[in-house]
Amino acid sequence: MEDKVVPPNQTQAMVKALQIKGLAVAYIPFEGEQHGFRKAENIKKSLEAELYFYSRIFSFELSEPIEPIIIENIPF
Repeated sequence: MEDKVVPPNQTQAMVKALQIKGLAVAYIPFEGEQHGFRKAENIKKSLEAELYFYSRIFSFELSEPIEPIIIENIPF
């Protein structure tokens, strides 16, 4: 990750704080990206990951299969 707006260490600190609080969190770094995605495949993957995350948190079925992501501290 080459983000100059939110450096990786700040992102990792936010993830750690969520983990410590026991809140649901998924962290997916995208190599070669900056603040906002440039590559179409990364945009697609990030949106699908977000939809998968919401489907697990809010307990709804997806209309089509999406590649699962690891969600830490999921309450169920």
